[in-house]
Amino acid sequence: MKVLKFGGTSVGSSESIKKVIEIIADYKAQNIHVAVVSSAMSGVTNKLLLMGQKAAVNDESYLDLLKEIEALHFSTVKGLLEVKNQSHVLATVKKMLNELEDLMHGVFLLRELSLRTTDLLLSFGERLSCYIIFAYANQVKLNTELLDARELVKTDDRFGKARVQMDLTTKNIQEHFDIHPQIQIVTGFISSTDKNETTTLGRGGSDYTAAIFGAALHAEEIEIWTDVDGVLTTDPKQVKKAFSLLEMTYEEAMEMSHFGAKVIYPPTLQPAFQKRIPLRIKNTFNRDFPGTLIKSDANTGNYLVKGISSIRDISLINFQGSGMVGVSGVSSRLFGVLAANNINLILITQASSEHSICFAIDPVDGELAKNVIEKEFEREIEAGKIDSVSIEEHMSIVAIIGENMAHTPGISGKLFNSLGKNGINVAAIAQGSSEINLSIVIAQKDISKTLNTIHEVFFLSDVKTLNVYIVGVGLIGGTLINQIAMQNEALVRDHSLKINIVGMANSKKMIFDEDGLTLDKWRDNLLLNGEPSSISGFIDKMASLNLQNSVFVDCTSNGNVVDGYEQILKQSISIATPNKLASSGALSRFKMLKSLALKNDVNFLYETNVGAGLPVITTLKDLKISGDRILKIEGVLSGTLSYIFNAFNKETKFSEVVRMAMEKGFTEPDPRDDLNGMDVARKILILAREVGLDLALEDVVINTILPESCIKANSVEAFFEKLQRQNDYFETLRLEAEQDGKVLRFIAKMEKGKASVGLESVDHKNPFFALDGSDNMISFTTDRYSERPLVIKGPGAGAEVTAAGVFAEIISISHYLG
Repeated sequence: MKVLKFGGTSVGSSESIKKVIEIIADYKAQNIHVAVVSSAMSGVTNKLLLMGQKAAVNDESYLDLLKEIEALHFSTVKGLLEVKNQSHVLATVKKMLNELEDLMHGVFLLRELSLRTTDLLLSFGERLSCYIIFAYANQVKLNTELLDARELVKTDDRFGKARVQMDLTTKNIQEHFDIHPQIQIVTGFISSTDKNETTTLGRGGSDYTAAIFGAALHAEEIEIWTDVDGVLTTDPKQVKKAFSLLEMTYEEAMEMSHFGAKVIYPPTLQPAFQKRIPLRIKNTFNRDFPGTLIKSDANTGNYLVKGISSIRDISLINFQGSGMVGVSGVSSRLFGVLAANNINLILITQASSEHSICFAIDPVDGELAKNVIEKEFEREIEAGKIDSVSIEEHMSIVAIIGENMAHTPGISGKLFNSLGKNGINVAAIAQGSSEINLSIVIAQKDISKTLNTIHEVFFLSDVKTLNVYIVGVGLIGGTLINQIAMQNEALVRDHSLKINIVGMANSKKMIFDEDGLTLDKWRDNLLLNGEPSSISGFIDKMASLNLQNSVFVDCTSNGNVVDGYEQILKQSISIATPNKLASSGALSRFKMLKSLALKNDVNFLYETNVGAGLPVITTLKDLKISGDRILKIEGVLSGTLSYIFNAFNKETKFSEVVRMAMEKGFTEPDPRDDLNGMDVARKILILAREVGLDLALEDVVINTILPESCIKANSVEAFFEKLQRQNDYFETLRLEAEQDGKVLRFIAKMEKGKASVGLESVDHKNPFFALDGSDNMISFTTDRYSERPLVIKGPGAGAEVTAAGVFAEIISISHYLG
């Protein structure tokens, strides 16, 4: 024997009811005897209740709702039954609807809707749906019988949430089934008193009906048929990667449902749990899927956590004061006054110091709770022994649940580490001694981010998703996007990392997709579907999406973007950028940004500010952290100037080399931006700050190589004209160096607390002598590397290597986030 319960969506239309009958017929074909419990058709119970409320205030629009209910049931009958079978069934349905109309007319005249009348009103939903199911079953030759549960399920007269007289009800059910071999189609939710007055069983009433029948009949299994594939790991509306659980224990199911999982309502299933009857949650519309089996000895599985549940809207009340410490009876008075006012506590936690108690309640009870507590403790509050009661609104509870959590070290650490690195503040924590449930209270705005973060940590730890936002999709940014697109599949396969670019922007357009933008034609997508771009709008959108594991990448050289860094870091979003303006700008802001990153447990990375993809800043940090002392830094830090002075020889004039470098894309649109030494000055300033020097840009001595006439030229072409006139000057510099066996190099230096940049001649003993192409080279002289400096050499310019450096920082952030 199995008891099958079908919810409102499972019987919500003629097509749905056909699927229900197919399921019943399948069991009959397997010689499995079943009893069927059904809810009202989807939405009908709410309409009935609203109809009663309207009638009670003389609102004649209740008749419109009656017509909607009639139309739904009539159309369902016509969609199910052959024409020859319709007239009798439609007449019976109409008779019930006439009774409903008479009842509502009485409410309308009396302007009163009592709980007893409400129960009778709501009973029409199940009575109508079950009669239609019964009629269709007979048409397809299933041997069924309609059973009005009011005949068997007996309760007290607490209308609205009646208490079942279990012994009498069990006896009635067993006697009925002994003499009725047909498949019983049972009305869920409804019952009656000893006086045959209609009552209802409250929230989850149809589940309760199924549990009562299952327990009385010693069913081998109770199946709850709904519109989802069993119990999912978490809310699929919030977490798109949620998946169905195969098995869970009764205790896990109880905990999951208490904290918001809506597939079942375990208090109504207690009769089945007490008899250890397994419960299976199945999908009417995907009946081959096994669903979730709930039983006492369920397989705990491989996951530490079985599920993540949540309550979206709660109020957190804090009750504290020095007068509570060591005083007996405070908790008793507190919880007593709340119970006396029917205020239900969802979560309770108390500090071991006894100084404070906080608890979560339904927001509708917030002000009432505050008032009754303050009245109860009026004297203590006046004496200053207890503080006034505070309420935090717009809060949520998230609970991680699973029997594997018990006695497993590291669960809490894993949870709070992941939350902290995503900027999610925990307002309260509660855990029972059984360790099956660990609950936290968070701000409601963070609930989606929290659920996704926890779900990834405990269920998808084999694949981490990083949500990346890129501003500046020109040469470097565009190259970075293409590199990510090419490498993403390998990252997932070999490194269990999925990078979603969820937002991108240039100076004119920006576009977002929280599931990840398609990267095959991203430029066209941005151009055609993007919205007007602004850095403030971009940051606001990031904040509103509030995604876990977020990284902001700034591939611009724009100061306005840098102005937004503070807000971004405060949102616990890591930053990776080749933009030097933050790290070489105002010292106070640079320190503030680093401090903010530390405070908010995120990364602020700018490795590519110096040396493009070369590990310059990382190496410098490692030297310092390991205790080495930096004595001197020397470097050729401009790929552009490296190329220019490597290509400059007696056959090629200096102005021609510069023009050639510009044509190859090595220089800025105006080559003076490279030749003036400012870019190199910024780079040595960044390194000096990493050493620990509090230098500003104006502290860096720039020995410019350009004559004044070139600097003041009013256009690029005018600059080249002036530069041609200086070819002899630069040739003289080159020739003098050559005669001494030296070469020209534009070198940045930091030594003895000072920094400078300028053109120098170096001989073969100097590591910069052998540089070629556009390579950079950086030399660190330290206590440990005093005789032979530590040298880093490689390409220091170009979109590919710079983008690769930023890509590496994104990967580094993913490792940091765990």
